[in-house]
Amino acid sequence: MATSSEIDEFDRKIIAALRADGRMTITDLADRIGLSKTPTQLRLRRLLESGVIRGFRAIVDPRQLGRNHVAFAEVKLSDTREQALNAFNAAVLRVPEIEECHMIASNFDYLLKVRTADILEYRKVLGERISSLPHVANTSTFVSMETVRDSG
Repeated sequence: MATSSEIDEFDRKIIAALRADGRMTITDLADRIGLSKTPTQLRLRRLLESGVIRGFRAIVDPRQLGRNHVAFAEVKLSDTREQALNAFNAAVLRVPEIEECHMIASNFDYLLKVRTADILEYRKVLGERISSLPHVANTSTFVSMETVRDSG
């Protein structure tokens, strides 16, 4: 993997341009950063192969997909040894409603961002899926009233 010292100003321009428009052609990208096509392709390939750029994806509007409800769930585990953490992490990946999962340094262990159609669906996901994850001792929910900024 490339280190920050191996990433120069042209690499940073490539990253910024692709973050703004991941479907940009290599010709447009080369024009945008001020290099010719071949060195731009080589730099992009290096950024992909080194894992600096992990991939490309479609950013969708969750409301258009009927996923209007966002809740954040604090999760406290009954066991925080490495094996328990690994079991919890693996199980979280199998719950599609969990958009994000962060291990937190706090009085709880994980913060989950959960997206569902509505509060009733969230209640079902919390009761049947999240509370059943390995080593979950208790949860606390915070419902989002409005999204001010979402990085997609």
